[in-house]
Amino acid sequence: MIVVLKENPDQEQLNSLIEWLKSKNMEVFFSEGKSQTILGLVGDTTQIDGDLIAALDIVESVRRIQEPYKKANRKFHPADTVIELPNGIRIGDGSLTIIAGPSAVESEEQIFKTAALVKAAGASILRGATFKARTSPYSFQGLREEGIRLLVAAGKENGMPVVTEISDIQDIDKMADIDILQVGARNMKNYALLKELGRCDKPIFLKRGDSSTYEDLLMSAEYIMSKGNSKVVLVERGIRTFENYTNDTLDIAAVPALKQHSHLPVLVDPSRSSGRADLVEPLALAATAAGADGLTVEVHPDPQHAVTDGRQQLRPEAFQSLVRKCRTIHSAIKEEN
Repeated sequence: MIVVLKENPDQEQLNSLIEWLKSKNMEVFFSEGKSQTILGLVGDTTQIDGDLIAALDIVESVRRIQEPYKKANRKFHPADTVIELPNGIRIGDGSLTIIAGPSAVESEEQIFKTAALVKAAGASILRGATFKARTSPYSFQGLREEGIRLLVAAGKENGMPVVTEISDIQDIDKMADIDILQVGARNMKNYALLKELGRCDKPIFLKRGDSSTYEDLLMSAEYIMSKGNSKVVLVERGIRTFENYTNDTLDIAAVPALKQHSHLPVLVDPSRSSGRADLVEPLALAATAAGADGLTVEVHPDPQHAVTDGRQQLRPEAFQSLVRKCRTIHSAIKEEN
């Protein structure tokens, strides 16, 4: 349920209303937008008389939210959420945030070289898997703690926040120096992990599962937010279809659709979705045109000899071209708006 307040509500009446709602075991969230001020109520709202609240002098209207996700819902929070990161970096403020780095941290030389190259090309956040989730137990599983150390060091040297994937609750403490934690598609419905991430004070990149609907993704975001962490970024990375030419099928419609239903920022991963370096740039351009808040792109200085996922990782010069074209599109759209 949301309570829309009139302009300049009497503070004493407002405080009285909030206290009464809390006495009914409601969580009350205050959201002040450009045109409306809203009280969002979470709890068993069937016990709340909406007509009684609507009759108050300070109340414009009362609406019940039908969707099962509340805190992630744009009706609950009309203004876009902006995620603040170190070095003045923001996601969701209307800029195009570029996240780039290798599929996995392989060595000190590889991650430091890649970090310098992607920073020079225009990336502001460094990515790289350290605990690599793989389908086969015999595949490269990442450098683990050593990978974390190298990723953090490369990020610091280049003035970039870092993001890496987490798949196990037991690894949260090991990632204390990581700026952003990423939940991979395999773990989008790992509710125990999501709830634990809701208790930490770090931004979370939440990837959509390859067989998940928009509502599934938003409900997973709700798990994180329900425990107090509102710093969630949704990531579209492709869904499973009949087509096998690509890893998955990038759902471009997810960008505007998710933005209609949620206030959370939306990123697109054209590398994982395509699984092909030759398709990364056109998909990135399409995602930018669709209104994505940013892109997460896999880049490797020598993809041919990458330990994992070499086929989908861009060479630095190709990444530089992608960033230039995406920023041109983004600027043109901003001018039109």
